[in-house]
Amino acid sequence: MTLSVEVRDLTIRYGDTVAVDGLTLKLAGGKIYGLLGRNGSGKTSVLSAVSAFRRATSGAVLVGGAEPFENAALTRQICFVRDKVDAQDTDHARAVLRMARALRPNWDEEYAQALLERFDLPIGKRLGALSRGAKSALSVTLGLAARAPLTIFDESYLGMDAPSRYAFYEEVLNDYMAHPRTIIISTHLIEEVGSLFEEVVILDKGRLVAHDETEALRGRGVAVTGPAGAVADFTAGRTVLGDQRLGGIRSTTIYGQLSDEERARARAAGLDLGPVGLQDLFVHLTAEAHR
Repeated sequence: MTLSVEVRDLTIRYGDTVAVDGLTLKLAGGKIYGLLGRNGSGKTSVLSAVSAFRRATSGAVLVGGAEPFENAALTRQICFVRDKVDAQDTDHARAVLRMARALRPNWDEEYAQALLERFDLPIGKRLGALSRGAKSALSVTLGLAARAPLTIFDESYLGMDAPSRYAFYEEVLNDYMAHPRTIIISTHLIEEVGSLFEEVVILDKGRLVAHDETEALRGRGVAVTGPAGAVADFTAGRTVLGDQRLGGIRSTTIYGQLSDEERARARAAGLDLGPVGLQDLFVHLTAEAHR
């Protein structure tokens, strides 16, 4: 089972502050989405509304075609995972897992135990005694083992060290392939996790900047690599997203698509062409929104 997500003209205000400003977005079920945005872009506000943690100021939020807010049956099928476990510091990790097992209809206890072992989690400790990394690992364990048709990770793994984060990415992909569902990952570690995303959504100031398939989005720019002089000549006058040099070799990332004729000219000059990195594209698109 998978769940689609749709928001229509969604606005969320906190007093005089507009966190989400008339956002309209459709996410089909059964994909892994990346949700990208600078701090204060409205990512968490949108995800909170989708997860029924917050009521929209105006507009509509639909999950699987139904409104999630105050919909107990539907919210049991949505798992919203943050970097902190929603429990008291005096609670034992074991008790948190026991509660999740009782509340989550698709909970996989065997998988949960395998994750606890992989992340080396001391479940006998109270939450207040766990390191930040252990708390994050417990959070992602809860999200993965719940196998909810809509699973949302809101930067929930930031406290984990690099090896643990990469273990998490591997688990997300492997378990998604075995048990398809809709997964939304909010992150600023774009290059680390970007290979997981089938589609990417970019927000800025509560508005939609871009929503496209990952490869189509990366196709909006080109990385040009080759002899420094030839690269400089070819990229002259173009919008440059990034530039690196190593000896006589230069790699310049430009924004915009190339025609077949331009690609042929690049090859004739001994240049290699590749897709733009998501990080470079994200920085450029959100910088444009701030101009």
